[in-house]
Amino acid sequence: MTNWNLPPQEIERLSWEIIEAEAPPHAWPPDAWRVIRRMIHTTADFDWVANTRIHPLAMERGVQAIKAGATVYTDTRMAQAGISAKRLAPYGCQVRCLMDDPQVARLASEQGTTRAVAAVDLALPELTGAIYVVGNAPTALYRLLQHIETAQARPALVVGLPVGFVNAAEAKQALAQSSQPFITAQGRKGGSAVAACVINALAELCGEG
Repeated sequence: MTNWNLPPQEIERLSWEIIEAEAPPHAWPPDAWRVIRRMIHTTADFDWVANTRIHPLAMERGVQAIKAGATVYTDTRMAQAGISAKRLAPYGCQVRCLMDDPQVARLASEQGTTRAVAAVDLALPELTGAIYVVGNAPTALYRLLQHIETAQARPALVVGLPVGFVNAAEAKQALAQSSQPFITAQGRKGGSAVAACVINALAELCGEG
């Protein structure tokens, strides 16, 4: 019978060994590979090796923002829960999701739009220097890009990994074509868990620098 009752540290060690052994050849620099490796670990999906897109300044800006205590905004409670408060605590970072804020519901109703869009609008005054994590709603990413294009928002980093069949791939492509520092991917894949793990990987890098 398989020895399944392994300690957590051993499970993680074996996971990293398997990932390194089975990952296809790549030319990712070490810091970016740490992020992508964490994405693979979270999803058991090696497609991230080829499909991930990382802006040349994304790693530097993301690490700098965390070390400076930047607020991390998420488009879902699931992404908020998936980001390790313990890893961010030494830097004073807060993780916020405004989806349940009464003002968001009111704005969405008044504007005839989604709560994800309204949440971006509500966060707008605080977005300069912040990190915005999108793991679910393409509408949130599109709205954020609108604010960036009009210079109303200047986040340090956008993690754009919305998942789905309607506008998810297109929103990620729009982000990848922008000058905004980003971590995103090609295609429909994404989700709150993988978006959250990107922040956790960046926080780990902060602890080593």
